[in-house]
Amino acid sequence: MAEKLRLELVSPEKQLLSIDVDEIVAPGVEGEFGVLPGHTAFLTALRVGELVYKNNGKEDYVALERGFFEVVDNKVTVLAEGAELGREIDLEEAIRRKLEAEKALEHARHEDEIKFRKAEAQLRRELLRVSVAEKYKG
Repeated sequence: MAEKLRLELVSPEKQLLSIDVDEIVAPGVEGEFGVLPGHTAFLTALRVGELVYKNNGKEDYVALERGFFEVVDNKVTVLAEGAELGREIDLEEAIRRKLEAEKALEHARHEDEIKFRKAEAQLRRELLRVSVAEKYKG
């Protein structure tokens, strides 16, 4: 069994990560799952959520939008519609955007269903950003 996994994280804008890690926990569409070195090959879809990667006892976090997760020969490739490294998220900005999303959701609730669902999805993304960013403060 290999000792490390190679993690490649790519969004439409750029490659965010290319590192060796001990373990990865990801938000699959059917629920969270973990991957260790030597894991069998597979491909799955990802939902909006938090990806955690562990290396030498330290955890790091990524706010992910939907995407795909593939494991082949101890290499994990994550293709995400959007992703932000937790350590790079500005917590104050994330909180401000979350509050704006909450206001938009409340306003959309009185408008129409499509606007409401879009605002609801935006709020989920902003809540995730705040949650991930908070792990690096304090």
